[in-house]
Amino acid sequence: MIDLLIDPFQYAFMQRALVAACIAATVCAVVGTFVVLRGLAFMGDAVAHSSLTGVATAYVLGGSVFWGALGWAVPASIAIAYISRRTQIRLDASVGIVYAGGFALGVIIVSRESSYVADLFSFLFGNVLAVSWNDVILVGAVTSIVLLAVVLFYKELLFSSYDATMAAASGIPVRLMQYLLPLMVGVTTIAALKTVGLLLVLALLVTPAATAGLLARRLPGMMAASVVIALVAVVVGLYLSFHLDLPSGPSIVMVATGLFLIALIFSPSKGLVKNWRHPIPGPVSSSTYSSIC
Repeated sequence: MIDLLIDPFQYAFMQRALVAACIAATVCAVVGTFVVLRGLAFMGDAVAHSSLTGVATAYVLGGSVFWGALGWAVPASIAIAYISRRTQIRLDASVGIVYAGGFALGVIIVSRESSYVADLFSFLFGNVLAVSWNDVILVGAVTSIVLLAVVLFYKELLFSSYDATMAAASGIPVRLMQYLLPLMVGVTTIAALKTVGLLLVLALLVTPAATAGLLARRLPGMMAASVVIALVAVVVGLYLSFHLDLPSGPSIVMVATGLFLIALIFSPSKGLVKNWRHPIPGPVSSSTYSSIC
């Protein structure tokens, strides 16, 4: 039994994978809490898919795929917020526009490079087992900036997430928050791409936070539970990947999904078992802001 636990991490590639995946999972869990509160799940998926343009461009030019993706994700995230704020177009519509346009352009670039197929597969589904220590340091540096922003603007992000009008009246820079959160979502998404890939990054961003929402009433507790759930998914997923010869990214996501299903059924306050006779309460309203923070 001890050998089953120790053996995987005797290898350097598993050690690097564990560190990189835990870093990505932590920042996804923290930012994902605000994503779930604001209903911005589709934004993470849109930024991930549209970043195919940045990735393909970087590959063609012989540059870093990570910086190519990040170089697209930052302006794309800002563009989504800008279009929504400056026009009558709804946020979900602006997300869809950037999603479709960026992904389509990326596919066109990829179609011109037949040698890119194998690398594209890795980008789509992730390959955390192939990360280097330089990749770990890079992801750690990027996620540290995001986590620092969360710490510095925690109350502002929370208040503006529930009631932007009241937050503005209280002197909170709501306009800045409306750009900052999408930007953090975009950067966090790119940080997680190496771990689970483009197609699965949304699960790491949303599933742990949604699971935590079933278990905790207050935001600090929800955020802490989200981090723990994400880390458990990473560790168990890597063990399954190693011992059962499964792809690492999908294994991590399936464990996270399994934890969500368990919480959905057995949650003490919101689980289906407890609430089978009564409707499950809806999202928290702005009037309960003080009770959750």
